[in-house]
Amino acid sequence: MQHYVKGFSKLSKEEKINWITTTYFTNSEAAKDILLNYLNSDDSLQKLHDEFIENTLTNFYLPYGVAPNFTINGKSYTIPMAIEESSVVAAASKAAKFWGERGGFKTTIINTEKIGQVHFLFQGTAEKLSTFFNQIKPKFFSDTADITKNMEKRGGGILNIVLKDKTHEIGNYFQLHATFNTKDSMGANFINTCLEQFAKTLEQQALEYADFTEDERAVQIVMSILSNYVPNCLVRAEVSCPIAKLSESEVIDAHEFAQKFATAVRIAEIEPYRAVTHNKGIMNGIDAVVLATGNDFRAVEAGVHAFASRSGRYSSLSHVSIQDDIFTFWLEVPLALGTVGGLTSLHPLVKFSMELLGKPSAEELMQIVAAAGLAQNFAALRSLTTTGIQQGHMKMHIMNILNQHQATKEEKQKVLDYFKETTISHSLVVDYLEKIRK
Repeated sequence: MQHYVKGFSKLSKEEKINWITTTYFTNSEAAKDILLNYLNSDDSLQKLHDEFIENTLTNFYLPYGVAPNFTINGKSYTIPMAIEESSVVAAASKAAKFWGERGGFKTTIINTEKIGQVHFLFQGTAEKLSTFFNQIKPKFFSDTADITKNMEKRGGGILNIVLKDKTHEIGNYFQLHATFNTKDSMGANFINTCLEQFAKTLEQQALEYADFTEDERAVQIVMSILSNYVPNCLVRAEVSCPIAKLSESEVIDAHEFAQKFATAVRIAEIEPYRAVTHNKGIMNGIDAVVLATGNDFRAVEAGVHAFASRSGRYSSLSHVSIQDDIFTFWLEVPLALGTVGGLTSLHPLVKFSMELLGKPSAEELMQIVAAAGLAQNFAALRSLTTTGIQQGHMKMHIMNILNQHQATKEEKQKVLDYFKETTISHSLVVDYLEKIRK
């Protein structure tokens, strides 16, 4: 059955909820209760949330946790993480403590360049367009002076604009490829506003250019938009220590562990099926911090995975070297992040996260996020190459299973006690719970 509603966006929230619950749910009152239970009791705070997006019905909560004991470039951090997956926060915290006792994380900003493009069609030769572009290039800067003046006061602005010929891929297709520094803001609105002005300038100047034919003057703007692929907005995070200090127990020899760990990383470097899961683990750490700090995790995900494919084959973001008995583990990731603008001054928990981190600059936040990603990757690979991933993960996941089956407090304790030293799986937990109940 097709359900169509006219003017849904103009309905009040109550009317929206009523239509949704009565149209799609057999028990409309129970469905309505779910939505109402997740509304904030503070009306002003709920109004703030309602205005973040359109057609808001309620709030969708994720757990907000912290990973303490991170040492990054000699500075101590407790890192906020918003994520629903069991064991991520625990793993990051454990890795942070492990490396904190071995010198901590060393991070470096490689570059902070961001990119935007004006895509357009031109009915003429590349040589003629290039001559025109070089003549009018200063006009792009002067026509955006009012837009860029505040950013330039903060040390940012437009870095460069180049003309790119893409006609070998699509007929008559060219780009204005612009680079920007947006300082502490993610800069999407700033970049897009500049690009739209570039497009207007390009169109107007082409109409007035005497050496163009009538067809050449009719430059067709296709679109003007920033790119979330920012390979030159790059941060490096690394950890290192003598191999002898890698082992915390007698379960595995330190040198054996180092070689096994390095092999696991090299497999992810050459095997895309493994690399995707390997990098997903890195993004468990990265996304959780990006989300907690009010940044755009979809943009970060898209850019990072494109970066992982830059050689033509999808590969690991992290790498290992073992030289002179020194184990070094590192990653380089592109991260276009902001600490001003967007939700950073609006969302109370985002503001809390920023204060928790010491009100970092965008560059400092890039380094914190990269360290979280590396910590998560180290923790996952250490588990995979020693005890196996499921032992720790299922211990964290067991509470979800018990809640799913509405276990009482007493039942939970009995199950947790039983599985302290026993293999855990969903079916085994359910079977034991049923045995208790009988």
